[in-house]
Amino acid sequence: MSENISIVQVIQLMLAPGLMISACGLLLLGMNNKYSLVVNRIRLLNEERRKLFKSANDKEFNYQENVRIESISLQLSQLEHRVMLVRNAVLSYTIAVAFFVLTSLFIGAQYFTGLQNMNNFVTIFFLFGMILVLAGVIFAAYETIKGYEIIHLEVKVDE
Repeated sequence: MSENISIVQVIQLMLAPGLMISACGLLLLGMNNKYSLVVNRIRLLNEERRKLFKSANDKEFNYQENVRIESISLQLSQLEHRVMLVRNAVLSYTIAVAFFVLTSLFIGAQYFTGLQNMNNFVTIFFLFGMILVLAGVIFAAYETIKGYEIIHLEVKVDE
């Protein structure tokens, strides 16, 4: 065991990655909620499109039906991109959690082994975790922008 550092100090050092794990958990909860909403919207639009095609049978679509089908197709392609952004954010946060767990494990291992050369690993894993959190936030922000664009398409069609 290392004589330079006490167990209380080790626990304090392990709290920073622990707090980041908790923060990522909250971010993941919000992104999973967004994922569910986007997937549900895709399903609803697909169902609406199927009903339009089923009701049409062999007749021609009128102008409003054509506009609606075009709007649905455009929204679906945008929503597919949006789901990809949510997926990327979730993956970023999840991998960040893994890096923060590894950071805590290295801090604990460093205490028990007395090896001081593990400081580089601790720092690198923590920084990678933080970079992944930043990447997740960027994906989430871009997803929010895309969500606004999709709503704008929906409203513009009804004008």
